[in-house]
Amino acid sequence: MKRKLLLSILAVLPAALMPLVAHSQIKPEKPPAVITGPVYKYRGYIGWGYTSINQVSQSRSGLQGIDASFTRDWGKYFGITAQGGHYAWSVTASNSAIGSPTVDHILVGPELHAALYGPTSIFFHGLLGAVHTGGVTISPSVSFAGGIGIGMDYSLTPRVALRLYGDNIGSDFTVTPYQSGYSPHIRWNAHAGFGLVYKF
Repeated sequence: MKRKLLLSILAVLPAALMPLVAHSQIKPEKPPAVITGPVYKYRGYIGWGYTSINQVSQSRSGLQGIDASFTRDWGKYFGITAQGGHYAWSVTASNSAIGSPTVDHILVGPELHAALYGPTSIFFHGLLGAVHTGGVTISPSVSFAGGIGIGMDYSLTPRVALRLYGDNIGSDFTVTPYQSGYSPHIRWNAHAGFGLVYKF
């Protein structure tokens, strides 16, 4: 009798513990990803800009003006940027260039960007487009242009950031303003900007 009772108890114990063992082997569901904030796909920038004017003879000063750009982001690290500017005011009074030169440019290209540290992010871009030089006799007045640049954004709020960046833009103009025809000489102009970025 005692032996039968002992066997019954031994048979009941595994049956009672089996559901607990099976339950402990079930993999818990992965918690859903936590969204820390809104994701913005567009960035607009406007600010002060500078460009040197190495294509203009007798120029000892660069020009300052207005810079603007628009970027469409695809994913976390890649975007396409359209950048333009108008520069018509000499940085210093020592500019002795013939006439009153102005520079306009419009450039488009890919951008790589990433968070750097805290509210700071960095970006690199490669741009192609055109540069127009006005106010002086130069040929061609509009030249194919392209270059590369690097910049940094510092977020003030989730939507607004400060931007500082620089480019080196190459364009093809004649050696002197009065030389006719086209020139194989590429003039490289330093270009920089500082302003505000708005994300939306």
